[in-house]
Amino acid sequence: QVQLVESGGGLVQSGGSLRLSCAASGSIFRGYVMGWYRQAPGKQRELVTTITSSGRTNYADSVKGRFAISTDNAKNTVYLQMNSLKPDDTAVYYCTISLRGSDYWGQGTQVTVSS
Repeated sequence: QVQLVESGGGLVQSGGSLRLSCAASGSIFRGYVMGWYRQAPGKQRELVTTITSSGRTNYADSVKGRFAISTDNAKNTVYLQMNSLKPDDTAVYYCTISLRGSDYWGQGTQVTVSS
């Protein structure tokens, strides 16, 4: 059983930055895909970014060039560095990991960007 604990959300002004963290319990090794989703009011859940155990990353067009996903494998932690934040980035952000045939989700953390 893998559990994900998210932190780092909060309120920031437009143009500011936040870093979200997601710590996974247990041992996470090769073969995983980790990522971040977000869900804004009135919108469907959106895949923001992913990173594989081989280091491959992908980003939604809406965040490309502003957000960066990274991992600290020693800490079983994935990060989402968010720069140049916009009000449209306001959402609940969820981290996720897919491995060993199962998907796991964090509890979500609120990011609010004021204009």
